[in-house]
Amino acid sequence: MTDDGTATGGEDGALQDALAAEHAAVWGYGVVGAALPPEGRAQAVDGEQAHRDARDRLAALLDERDADPVPAEAGYELPFPVLSPVDAAALGAVLEEGVSASWVALLDAAEDTGVRRLALDALVAAEVRAVAWRAAAGRPDTTAALPGIS
Repeated sequence: MTDDGTATGGEDGALQDALAAEHAAVWGYGVVGAALPPEGRAQAVDGEQAHRDARDRLAALLDERDADPVPAEAGYELPFPVLSPVDAAALGAVLEEGVSASWVALLDAAEDTGVRRLALDALVAAEVRAVAWRAAAGRPDTTAALPGIS
């Protein structure tokens, strides 16, 4: 990202965008977990940890490239109020769909085989989590034919 918050081009820019999406997902999973009953939080805890791991891998990769990883924002705007476990599940699905879009963009921009593999693995994992959240939210469209592509 540039100083004004716009994405840089190419693979490094797509890595930065994926990192920004992962920061948002980590933050969002805090909201998801807070809206779930204690016995239903394991899925949120697992999702948050997966996004923390992805965030850390992206930041390390950018560090290796001498690129300053984009920092997390202090807070993020929610797409809707999260007032129930169903809302929490719907937000979980939205978070996974958001990171999926960034992983697809990285796949498109990737020049390095290792980066392509990272993006593909993360995209698949995000869709698996999204399917579970969509089902928990009662959505009829539990699977996406082309995850990350609207």
